[in-house]
Amino acid sequence: MSEVILQDVAKHYGDFVAVENMSLRIADGELVALLGPSGCGKTTTLRMIAGFVDATNGRISVGGRDVTGLPPSRRNMGIVFQNYALFPHMTVAENVAFGLEMRKVSKVDAVKRVDEALARVRLDQYGDRLPKQLSGGQQQRVALARALVIEPEVLLLDEPLSNLDAALRHQMKIEIRQLQQSLGLTTVFVTHDQDEAMSTADRMVLMYKGKVEQVGPPAEVFGRPRSAFAAGFLGIPNLLAGQVTAEGFVLESGMRLALSGQGGLAGRCFLALRPEEIALATDPLPPDSNALPGKVLIMTYHGSSVEYQIATEAGPVLSARVRAPGLGGQPVLPGGTSVWVHWPATAGVLVNEH
Repeated sequence: MSEVILQDVAKHYGDFVAVENMSLRIADGELVALLGPSGCGKTTTLRMIAGFVDATNGRISVGGRDVTGLPPSRRNMGIVFQNYALFPHMTVAENVAFGLEMRKVSKVDAVKRVDEALARVRLDQYGDRLPKQLSGGQQQRVALARALVIEPEVLLLDEPLSNLDAALRHQMKIEIRQLQQSLGLTTVFVTHDQDEAMSTADRMVLMYKGKVEQVGPPAEVFGRPRSAFAAGFLGIPNLLAGQVTAEGFVLESGMRLALSGQGGLAGRCFLALRPEEIALATDPLPPDSNALPGKVLIMTYHGSSVEYQIATEAGPVLSARVRAPGLGGQPVLPGGTSVWVHWPATAGVLVNEH
């Protein structure tokens, strides 16, 4: 069993709190993504799990073994760094074998395990090459093979896809997920990219200013963010401030909007609306509609969709994404067009201010 447990783990640098009292349980064989903006504490958390950074407070255990005070070499963790950290003067096979040499594994066993690791990442024909002779995606696979060859209890991935182009990122996140599942390996994946986290993780841990903002399966966190920060970071740019009342949601401008299926919050909060939930009309709508008058500021074309930035009379600029004309959508609306933005009462989600 390789369950990882963090109990009230914190890291302070003088008066600066990088990670504050973080508690998290990562199940055996689970892939958990630490997600958040730069400076939120996700990489510091990973480095505390690895042993590269000493925790100021708290306890870290792996498989029931307290590793809080152990050096990295005694934690049996495989690590893939953001820049891969390959030795340029060593061949691919030598890079992969390095960790085995440090563990005094016999040469015969090391050769066998290196061959198996390279075959696992589909580089079994590249053992004699130098890193500079490989593409970025191949170098990433070498780093992954080097992390796996030591047969770690836990795999730690620190922004492993950030140096790859879009096509390679898509390919490699699928390969990492398939490999992790086939091995049943407990994995912690650090990323600032919500798409990477959602497409690879069993659970996401959204972090902000050193604290855990929200934890849950990707569909839950994405579909039901709990705060304005979580909503914004997960791609919901439309946040309407107001008050929850018995009649619905009252904007700061005084306009009342209908809500359906929303619950749990009262008083001041935000209605978070995804751009895809908003529709546009060029003719006035009935007074009881969830509709705001506005004017098109910017139109951007995205192939299958068209995105509009709409200045509304209620105050906020709203982003709306609708189907492109070629796919059955309405004709493109140029800048300056007067429109009504509207959405059903069931759309959106209420979130806390913080």
